[in-house]
Amino acid sequence: MPAMRRTAFEDLREWADADLHRPLIVRGARQVGKTWLVEAFAREHLGDVATVNVERLREMRSLFADPSPRANVAAIEALLGKRIVPGRCLLFFDEIQAWPELLARLRYFHEEIPELHVVAAGSLLDFALADHISSMPVGRISYLHLGPMSFPEFVTAIAGERTTQFLHTVRLRQAPPVPIHDKLMALMRDYSLVGGMPAVVESFRTSRSLVAAARVQQDLLATFRDDFSRYGTRIPAARLQRVLDSIARQIGGKFMWTAVDREERAQALRQALEALCRARVCHLVRCSHGNGIPLGADLVEKQFKVAMVDTGLVQSSLGLLLRAGAAPGELTNEGPLAEHLVGQLLADLSPRFVEPALWYWSRHQHGAEAEVDYLLQHGTEVVPIEVKAGSTGTLRSLHRFVVEKQARLAVRVSIAPPQLATVTANVPGHAPHDFQLLSIPFYLVPELPRLIDEARTSKTKAPKRSRAQTAARSKPRKRGR
Repeated sequence: MPAMRRTAFEDLREWADADLHRPLIVRGARQVGKTWLVEAFAREHLGDVATVNVERLREMRSLFADPSPRANVAAIEALLGKRIVPGRCLLFFDEIQAWPELLARLRYFHEEIPELHVVAAGSLLDFALADHISSMPVGRISYLHLGPMSFPEFVTAIAGERTTQFLHTVRLRQAPPVPIHDKLMALMRDYSLVGGMPAVVESFRTSRSLVAAARVQQDLLATFRDDFSRYGTRIPAARLQRVLDSIARQIGGKFMWTAVDREERAQALRQALEALCRARVCHLVRCSHGNGIPLGADLVEKQFKVAMVDTGLVQSSLGLLLRAGAAPGELTNEGPLAEHLVGQLLADLSPRFVEPALWYWSRHQHGAEAEVDYLLQHGTEVVPIEVKAGSTGTLRSLHRFVVEKQARLAVRVSIAPPQLATVTANVPGHAPHDFQLLSIPFYLVPELPRLIDEARTSKTKAPKRSRAQTAARSKPRKRGR
């Protein structure tokens, strides 16, 4: 695994330095860097790590014949030939899904050796967690969710930490100089093609070759396919493959079972999709009415989109990686791919102790169809986000949302430099509604919470209205859902 810095180091440090550090379970898809992260952190922060690969040690149960955690540690010390000193060595159970019962035993380490740092991880861990949820030690285990490398992590690996630090300094009132904007957009274009899987990033970092990165991506997709036999004996590998292939083709749109296979029953395909989500190869983007928070309380049950774990794998799955002739400043000509990319950037905004969740808004009222790409919960507000692959495009759906929900701020993501303006939304049947439109380039999505807060404290000039608009504004209006 490449020696590249991950911001999850800080989450691990906060966990390790806490007076009460419960055993930690690291969750994430295969090949996102879980093992490397834990072992690198342990060596840097504590000094050493004792790794027990549960999958390789088939006689693991014999090490735990004695129910005492101290006896278990002594047995592991004898097996590995090293001392496990609390505070100076981390005990790491890797591929723990091979023996799910061990998950329940982690509580005893916390109860009897609370000073010992214990971490568990596994590529298909969520299958074990789902099957043994009733025996899990509730309240005695902490979780950390790890995804692919974020865009700032990618920038640090490819262009250096100073470029990443610049992202944190961008302000709405002062757009980045054109050469820097172009450089950041070029990096974002590379990220959209390479993605954030650590092995792919390392290949691109050392070779600067998109073709080399594509080879690694294909290897990762093959690894996912090799795991299909472990997802459940009742799900044929061919069905899982059809669903996975269809996810890439359907990104950006409502997921349709008939688009996967018209001959298969929806229930069978749903079971395959659930297995892929459990393996974290993909995840749902759920639809919400967006009337308030939490967004899950306003869920539209039968409508959802599906996104893959990594935007680079989407590109590779669709055979698009070799379209790398875009000029700096051009992200992609494909709107759905740009939307998928922004979804990955938004998922990175979630705290790692919380399972990432993505939401969008859609309505199918005849004559007033509309869809907003994403909804972001920021504090107590719902912020709509529209993605434009280029620098221009209409915002009719965004306007309809802000009018119907009386939103005060909306976000547009495009290739244009950042800008904040007060805009009047005019939607038939509704009074004009003023709102702040925060326009940001793709590379500033990781800074979105900070920029929203900045927009809240910034004053922008209200747009001028015609007499007809002023009259319409004074009329009573009906609030629709």
